[in-house]
Amino acid sequence: MYQQHLQLTARKRGFHIITSEIIHALPQIGEIKTGICQVFIQHTSASLTINENAAPDVRKDFEMYFNKAVPENDPDYQHDDEGPDDMPAHLKAALLGSSVTIPIRNGRLALGTWQGIYLCEHRDDATKRSLVITAWGE
Repeated sequence: MYQQHLQLTARKRGFHIITSEIIHALPQIGEIKTGICQVFIQHTSASLTINENAAPDVRKDFEMYFNKAVPENDPDYQHDDEGPDDMPAHLKAALLGSSVTIPIRNGRLALGTWQGIYLCEHRDDATKRSLVITAWGE
């Protein structure tokens, strides 16, 4: 079993592919023939998901969709301690989730040809984000 903490640099609001950063942070994945890798984000206003890794328009459309689905400045929100994107960021993170789990096959993440791991940054003034990457298997 291997585990590594990864601190990502602050990124602008949007959906960012971080697959290579995860692989680089935990090279021991290469030692596992069959196993599992779990990536967990230690934040409540950013999330993780897996989706299209080739067409940048997909990530732009994700941002557009979530902004429409969870708008800012809703007068019913009570929590706005850090501005108008605060509560929407928490809701978006809850919808997408705080972790992804990927099979490991022959020392590699068994992602599909067009799949990548996204950091979903939901804040305008984001900070560094912390991930815990855990891999296990044989």
